[in-house]
Amino acid sequence: MIVAFSVTPLGVGEEVGAYVADAVRVVRESGLPHRTDAMFTTVEGEWDEVMDVVRRAVAAVEARAPRVSFILKADIRPGVTDGITSKIETVERHLAGG
Repeated sequence: MIVAFSVTPLGVGEEVGAYVADAVRVVRESGLPHRTDAMFTTVEGEWDEVMDVVRRAVAAVEARAPRVSFILKADIRPGVTDGITSKIETVERHLAGG
């Protein structure tokens, strides 16, 4: 499965980068395939391992913020691996006219 999620600390002011970094650190240390952009962190793996990483990433922010909001979107497609890369490659191929 592929999960894209965003964790937002609330009640900490406008500068939230350090809090978000706590969540991203959990994802990076998990060893699962992942990608972080300006809006979401995407992680790929089996259901239990991905959801555990998401839970721990949210908990890392929750440990320092009085309130946390998070958004999660999942693509559950058994038998597919490296979906993070292959989905982007497919779109790029279509954009290139192929």
